[in-house]
Amino acid sequence: MTSEPLFDEASGTVRFWVLIDGKEVGAMIRKETLHYLYRPNAVGDMPLDTFALHTAELVAAVRRRMNEGAYVPVILRERDL
Repeated sequence: MTSEPLFDEASGTVRFWVLIDGKEVGAMIRKETLHYLYRPNAVGDMPLDTFALHTAELVAAVRRRMNEGAYVPVILRERDL
């Protein structure tokens, strides 16, 4: 990853960037997706904390999607993980 991830309250997504072939590729994942996949029993979980615990898997999913021809920004969904 390159730039620090951030939580965009308006869209409800964690936005992050992945370096692929020397370029920063923007990506995002909804806080509900993070919660459902990784912390379904948590109350008041923080999306950036959950993201930090699973960064490697999320970055790998972005790389996979880009290899499959995804458009930028890459929007990760449950099926991508």
